Amino acid sequence: MEVFSFIFGAVIGSFLNVLILRLPLNKSVVVPRSSCPSCKHIIAWYYNIPLLSFLFLKAKCAYCKEKISSQYFIVELLSAVLSLCLFLKLGLSYEFLYMSLLIYVCITLSFIDFKYKAVPDYLLLIVLILSFFATSFSLMDSFKNAFLFAGAFVLLNFFITFYIQNIKAKILKDDALKTQEALGEGDIPIIATIAVILGVKGALLAIFLAAIFAIIPSLYSNLVKKDIQTPFIPYLILGMISVYFFDLENILKVLF
Repeated sequence: MEVFSFIFGAVIGSFLNVLILRLPLNKSVVVPRSSCPSCKHIIAWYYNIPLLSFLFLKAKCAYCKEKISSQYFIVELLSAVLSLCLFLKLGLSYEFLYMSLLIYVCITLSFIDFKYKAVPDYLLLIVLILSFFATSFSLMDSFKNAFLFAGAFVLLNFFITFYIQNIKAKILKDDALKTQEALGEGDIPIIATIAVILGVKGALLAIFLAAIFAIIPSLYSNLVKKDIQTPFIPYLILGMISVYFFDLENILKVLF
């Protein structure tokens, strides 16, 4: 079953790559069949085996020999590994089913956010709804945690955005900062989802870790690429996954 969960996750990861590519463009995820982004040649099934085809083809298209993005392999591997970890943690259960669906949508959201710095609202809604089925907290506690955390970050977003647009913009004399938001609109539903899954204490730790994870990419983006926008959803989800799988909240209780 462990091997099957890994293979199943890799297969789902292959489909997630289709979602990541097509959903932002409002294209069908069913037709047409997968094709090479460079030469547009339809990919035969034996060149489309999750993980193995990428390694066998040495990250090159079988037809035009153009380089294949490493994103395809990373998404399939992430999906496979996380599916295995969920099975080892939860076994074959309804919680495993709901948490797997949530994780798959989170992977999709993360890579869309990396590429477009914007995500479809319906995916955010799906994640939030799934979190209420996947959590071990009661329905009332889940709602309380979601509203408490989301409300707190709406206020925090207001104050930090006011500082960036009205104070920092004047100090640095940078007009681009006058329209910058501290948090994107998509961050708030993800923050609420984290609170539903982990509770208040776990969510606080996940947000802290997300900020740590985002520091170096944010500095690179600002200093090297001259881009003031950093997609935060992937780091929020990474923080949530870290706390969820490694039980960091209980480890901190033991240490401190």
